[in-house]
Amino acid sequence: MGKTLAEAFPVARQLFEEVDDALSQHLSKVMFEGPEADLRLTENAQPALMAVSLAVTRVLEVEGGQPVPGLAAMVAGHSLGEYSALAAAGSFSTAEAAKLLKLRGQAMQAAVAVDEGAMAALLGMTLEAVEDLVAAVADDGVCAIANDNAPGQVVISGSATVVQRAAELAKERGAKRAVMLAVSAPFHCELMQPAAEAMAKALEGIDLRPPCVPLVANVSAEAVTRPDQIRTSLVAQVTKRVRWRESVQAMGERGIDTLVEVGVGKVLSGLTRRINRDLVAKNIGTPDEIEAFLKNL
Repeated sequence: MGKTLAEAFPVARQLFEEVDDALSQHLSKVMFEGPEADLRLTENAQPALMAVSLAVTRVLEVEGGQPVPGLAAMVAGHSLGEYSALAAAGSFSTAEAAKLLKLRGQAMQAAVAVDEGAMAALLGMTLEAVEDLVAAVADDGVCAIANDNAPGQVVISGSATVVQRAAELAKERGAKRAVMLAVSAPFHCELMQPAAEAMAKALEGIDLRPPCVPLVANVSAEAVTRPDQIRTSLVAQVTKRVRWRESVQAMGERGIDTLVEVGVGKVLSGLTRRINRDLVAKNIGTPDEIEAFLKNL
C-alpha cells in the first residue's frame, strides 16, 4: 500500500516519513512490505489509509500547483476518511491525524471483546425497511444502522448474536443478500461508547482549526466549518451512523458536480454512481491516475 507513490513522488515519501515519525513506528515498512495481517490491524489500518489519501492529496497540490481550496470546493470522508478530509483541509496536521487514528483504532478494538461484536451488509433493502428490522430485534440487544452507504446498501452493527439474527431476518423480509462482514469490531454503534469517550478526551488536546473548505460531516450530512462542530461530529461518529448516501446527495444539492475519491480503492466512487448518476465520480490512488487527473485539471 502506497509503495508506488513513494517511489514516484518525493513529496509522498516525505509524508509517509512524517506519519512514521509521528507514531514512532515504521508504519510505511508494514504498508509497503507487510505482513498483511499486521497492516489489517485496526490501529495500523486506520493511519495507513489516511496516509495514502494525504500522500495523493499532497502530490496533487505540488504537481498541480494549487492548494486544496484550488482543487476542491468541499471535502468529506467515510468514517476514518473524515480525518483524512480534515487533515487535507488543514483542521489538524498530518502528525495529529496519524496519532488520533492510531488511538481511534486501539480504542475501537478495545471497546468490545473479540467475537462479541459483528457487522453485516444488507443489500436490496430500503433504509426504512432496515430501520424496521433493527427495531424488531431491539429487545434482544444492540443492533444499529452503522452505514447508510447507498440505495439498497445498508450496514448494521452490534452484538454478534443480534446482528446474526437480524441478517437472517433480513433475508426473510426480502433482502437480496445479507453478508456478515470480516471486521475486527462493531463500528458505529453504541458498543463503541468507550472509544467515543477516548476520542473526546484526545480531541480536547487538539487545536482544531477551521477547514479551508467546508467538511460534509458523517453524522449530519451537513457542511460544517466551526471547530466546535467538527469536534462534536468526530466524537459522535464513533457511535453514530455514517450518513454517506445523504452526504453525497447534499454535495450535489450544493452545486458539486464531480466527486474525486483520493487514496486506496474505488468503493466510494462506485457508491456515488449508485446515489446520484448526475455526479461524475473519479478515483485517484496511483501515479498513473494522478497523471491522468492533472492533465485534465
